[in-house]
Amino acid sequence: MQEINQNLAEEAGLNIAHICLPPDSSEDEIIDEILKINEDTRVHGLALQISESSFNNKVLNALKPEKDVDGVTDVNLGRLVRGDAHECYVSPVARAVVELLEKSGVNLDGKKVLVTGAHGSLEAALQCLFQRKGSMTMSSQWKTPQLQNKLHEADIVVVGSPKPEDVPLSWIQPGTTVLNCSHDFLLGKLGCGSLGVHFNDVIAEGDVSLLAAALRIQNMVSSGRRWLREQQHARWRLHCLKLQPLSPVPSDLEISRAQTPKAVDVLAKEIGLLADEIEIYGKSKAKVRLSLLERLKDQADGKYVLVAGITPTPLGEGKSTVTVGLVQALTAHLNINSFACLRQPSQGPTFGVKGGAAGGGYAQVIPMEEFNLHLTGDIHAITAANNLLAAAIDTRILHENTQTDKALYNRLVPLVNGVREFSSIQLARLKKLGINKTDPSTLTEEEISKFARLNIDPSTITWQRVLDTNDRFLRKITIGQAPTEKGCSRQAQFDIAVASEIMAVLALTDSLTDMKERLGRMVVASDKNGQPVTADDLGVTGALTVLMKDAIKPNLMQTLEGTPVFVHAGPFANIAHGNSSVLADKIALKLVGEEGFVVTEAGFGADIGMEKFFNIKCRASGLVPNVVVLVATVRALKMHGGGPSVTAGVPLKKEYTEENIQLVADGCCNLQKQIQIAQLFGVPVVVALNVFKCKTTTVFITRTDTRAEIDLVCELAKRAGAFDAVPCYHWAVGGKGSVDLARAVREAASQRSRFRFLYDLQLPIVEKIRTIAQAVYGAKDIELSPEAQSKIDRYTQQGFGNLPICMAKTHLSLSHQPDKKGVPRDFILPISDVRASIGAGFIYPLVGTMSTMPGLPTRPCFYDIDLDTETEQVKGLF
Repeated sequence: MQEINQNLAEEAGLNIAHICLPPDSSEDEIIDEILKINEDTRVHGLALQISESSFNNKVLNALKPEKDVDGVTDVNLGRLVRGDAHECYVSPVARAVVELLEKSGVNLDGKKVLVTGAHGSLEAALQCLFQRKGSMTMSSQWKTPQLQNKLHEADIVVVGSPKPEDVPLSWIQPGTTVLNCSHDFLLGKLGCGSLGVHFNDVIAEGDVSLLAAALRIQNMVSSGRRWLREQQHARWRLHCLKLQPLSPVPSDLEISRAQTPKAVDVLAKEIGLLADEIEIYGKSKAKVRLSLLERLKDQADGKYVLVAGITPTPLGEGKSTVTVGLVQALTAHLNINSFACLRQPSQGPTFGVKGGAAGGGYAQVIPMEEFNLHLTGDIHAITAANNLLAAAIDTRILHENTQTDKALYNRLVPLVNGVREFSSIQLARLKKLGINKTDPSTLTEEEISKFARLNIDPSTITWQRVLDTNDRFLRKITIGQAPTEKGCSRQAQFDIAVASEIMAVLALTDSLTDMKERLGRMVVASDKNGQPVTADDLGVTGALTVLMKDAIKPNLMQTLEGTPVFVHAGPFANIAHGNSSVLADKIALKLVGEEGFVVTEAGFGADIGMEKFFNIKCRASGLVPNVVVLVATVRALKMHGGGPSVTAGVPLKKEYTEENIQLVADGCCNLQKQIQIAQLFGVPVVVALNVFKCKTTTVFITRTDTRAEIDLVCELAKRAGAFDAVPCYHWAVGGKGSVDLARAVREAASQRSRFRFLYDLQLPIVEKIRTIAQAVYGAKDIELSPEAQSKIDRYTQQGFGNLPICMAKTHLSLSHQPDKKGVPRDFILPISDVRASIGAGFIYPLVGTMSTMPGLPTRPCFYDIDLDTETEQVKGLF
């Protein structure tokens, strides 16, 4: 039978694997093997050939119904009985019995059929199929007292197990059609004809077995076809969560806690992820494996939407809230597949000024405390990798300063168990140095010195230690002061963890291989000859990749309405490129399908996050955006129109709490400028006016924006060239408050994209900086400090002149001066320093006095954050 199955499978183009368990395998061992096969996406059908004693409900129902090609599970039998045969797998043996009878010319309608000696699923399937053909069915076991009478009455007898010796063939009437499903029925008995019984027709077990084998293969083919159909784009069957908005709107944490999220494995299945493509963290978070991209490589991408904003107040204007509200509207209210892709928030602002970044009101990611605190540990992995590299730099300088060439070489390439050999990363360094040798004992003294010494110039070290906490006292430190460091002290600093180049690498990589290469290319310093020193040179690339191997997988969460969200990577937009990961976007674009939408968010104003999204992220990903959603608030527009300063923790002045049409009109100049910036890239703009309802917190007090203010902003936005401008109310009511925005985005996305980059990469570094300063910020010109000019010359000489530019600039103004609101003009943009993130793939100039380590305010958010030690619930996050 195995040979027959193999031959039939090969003819059908299927692969068959035989899994042979030991004869004494227990029930639990059999079930464990079945469960493994259930989760193997390469297997589309499972047939059991086990002893009769093992055929019990527990074993049979361990099978996934969609892989049950023998139709033995309760689910498939139930569907058959209910009349849904097209939705289930029917026993191949039962089908073979019926088909062979019909092919033999037997008319089943009105016939009396006796099924004897059959058990369980086969007995049930035979009865059901015969009844569908109009037959009157009886069922009996061999030991039934009335068996003789039943055999005598039957027109058709179907034998399901070997006939006992004490049941004579003479009980079967002449002219009866007999069909055998048993292996040894009639063996050596009927052939002799000694009983003189003449049957109308006898269909042997071999005929049934052959046809059943073919029908089983047919079921496997059907299963494979069904699986393939499921892999193709389809509208999700998403169970969206219902909202019951309250007024006044409660705190973000109260709203989040009032909603029970779906189990993340349920969400994953709803959006087309396979069981082996997710790694579950708790109940509501999961990492998604990159193998998904290979499976869906032929799937068309969905529409790509970027959410950016006008120049914000220190409180933020709700880009994350708009992003979440938009996908809730698209999926929960318009039944369109959509995915939000957000950055993971840094612990710095969460405990500092701004609070969390899960969105707000009835448009947020849940559970918000898990979103804002640790998540799955990606930032911790970045911190560990970053600081390992920092330790490697200073340690290498120490050892080179205190050892001879020979001693250094002997420690770098030690004798282990009598064998001395280079590691793979050391062989790569030898190749880079032009030393084509693999035997450590064959290097000359000159080659040993060249290999062992990096000769790092401490004054050129650009790699800093990081910490995911706002700590102003780490902005300038001295390291190496202990006597054990033998005088190798130097001035250094800490950056916030999300400013690490490793974070930028994570956000821009497109595969594990690419990430490893980028990590190895990271330049940490120059040697004393002015040549770059990389992580590869330090031999630490493999270790960094190991620390980052899980962080590269996007994190799956959900919105308040149960729609999917990827949370992955979190570079700041003022001191880095400020966008979530390329991988999250690419995976989401495949999952939503051609008619779906992926909505991602760029940090701070369009002049910063959006510009970097286009010129850096889109170059790295090759993706083309369809629409920009530009977020504005009446509050921010009033500030740009000349309103008093907005400060976190301080109640808003009356200019912001009362209607003031003139301030709004004057402040729309910033909105108009940001629209023009988006138009530089040829992408249609939809303005989303994030409408605030009455709210009182320790952070700000505001009241409902007036209809006159809202109408004015929308009118002026359209005049400035926006495709549309729509007020949004998702903060107060969830996705239904952004349905108009969703419709506008869908319409704008149907327009032809004319996307273009702002500058050519072949331009000199200075000219690329000048282009951004003049075309985007509106500067008259730039001014380079001597240090900045020196760095530009060095990076150009080292071959890094063709990289894109990532400006590190304040987010509170189009200019370098945070207090200059609206649209500053005729200013000179000062470039105080220039650094290079070679692994990430960009040059980043520092504008003015940009700090890469934020500080805490007088009253940080942590005053309000606490834990209920009885319930273990977090309090005070917002």
